[in-house]
Amino acid sequence: MNLHPQDFRFFADLLKRESGLSLTADKTYLLESRLQPVVNRHALDGIAGLAHRLRGGGTALLLRDVVEAMATCETSFFRDMTPFDTLRDKVIPALAAARGREKYLRIWSAACASGQEPYSIAMLLKNHPLLQGWRFEIEASDISEDILNVARAGSYSQFEIQRGLPAALLVRHFTKDGERYVVKPDIKAHVRFLRRNLLAGTYGLGVFDFIFCRNVMIYFDAADKRRVLQSLQGALRRDGALFLGGAETVMGLSDHFRPMPGGAGAYILAEA
Repeated sequence: MNLHPQDFRFFADLLKRESGLSLTADKTYLLESRLQPVVNRHALDGIAGLAHRLRGGGTALLLRDVVEAMATCETSFFRDMTPFDTLRDKVIPALAAARGREKYLRIWSAACASGQEPYSIAMLLKNHPLLQGWRFEIEASDISEDILNVARAGSYSQFEIQRGLPAALLVRHFTKDGERYVVKPDIKAHVRFLRRNLLAGTYGLGVFDFIFCRNVMIYFDAADKRRVLQSLQGALRRDGALFLGGAETVMGLSDHFRPMPGGAGAYILAEA
């Protein structure tokens, strides 16, 4: 399959506009492999036919399918455990002390993919000794409605379960359904899934005690990273924490955040 350079540029511009994804020419194979199922589903004449249909206006469904096909959905339970250690050992004790009698936390898991991250957060909070009797709500968002439906189901294969989930939490918070493991209602009840494009801002979401926005901005260019960080700043309570991925940073992008002392992967508001 040989994608014409003009068609690659068309898709790159479309994806940049619709999702913030920044594709370089070396990602041609990735584009082709991710879009081929869309071509097959809509019975089109190859990737060139897909580009032609979209240039002609296409449909909202076709455009959504293209954007969702390119969404990166790699995730696992307690991925890169360090930020969860920081959350457990530093962030939660500080928030528990600061909230006093409020005993309520709001969390945002942005770009949550198939749900392992927000469910991991929910399990950690549910079992934290300082949060017994507390209420907490997790807003979990992603750009892909298809992957959000997977997350809402909370049903995972043996392979997915083995990637990072401690055995004790599996026994406590999952039920076995044939060959799959399903998150129990006591954890699901804390998580609400919604479709959201990070580049659309945070209007209507309110403010959060901490935000996980990990391993998504690495696919954005510098201008869009600045836009996202500006939005996240406005959505974070003054004593809250922002968690980014291991390959992500605020350096050179935002003066509103600074690294949390002793908190790997976590950032706090610079004026806090």
